[in-house]
Amino acid sequence: MSYNWGPHFIVPSETLRHFSGRVLLRENYDEELVKRELDSLGIAGSTVRVSNPWYVRKAGTETWVKLGESEDKSANFPVSWDTTTVENGDYEILGIMHLFVREGNRERVLARQSVVPVTVHN
Repeated sequence: MSYNWGPHFIVPSETLRHFSGRVLLRENYDEELVKRELDSLGIAGSTVRVSNPWYVRKAGTETWVKLGESEDKSANFPVSWDTTTVENGDYEILGIMHLFVREGNRERVLARQSVVPVTVHN
C-alpha cells in the first residue's frame, strides 16, 4: 500500500496557478504518512534529511530546467523563480522531494514528485 505523504505544492497558495514576476515555490509533506509508508516498505529507519529540487519546463516540451534546491523544511523548501526570464505561456513545475532515511549503517532514499501546471503572464 502507498501513502500520499507528498510533496504537496503550496505556492503562493494552493489555488493560485497564474504567476507574474518573482514567485516563491514551496512544498510540504505529511510526516505521519511517511512513517506509515516506511512501515509498509519494511524500513525501520528514521528520516535524517529532506531535499527538494525544483524544475520547470514549458508545457508540451520534454526537458526540465532546474530552478534550485532547498533543504529548509521549516520554510517549506523554498526556491525563488523569476518568471520574467521566460516568455508568457503555460508551464509545468516539478518538485521532487527526497527523504534520506537512516536504517542502521545504511542510508535509503524515498522520492516523490509533484507536477503542477501553471500559467506565466508577466
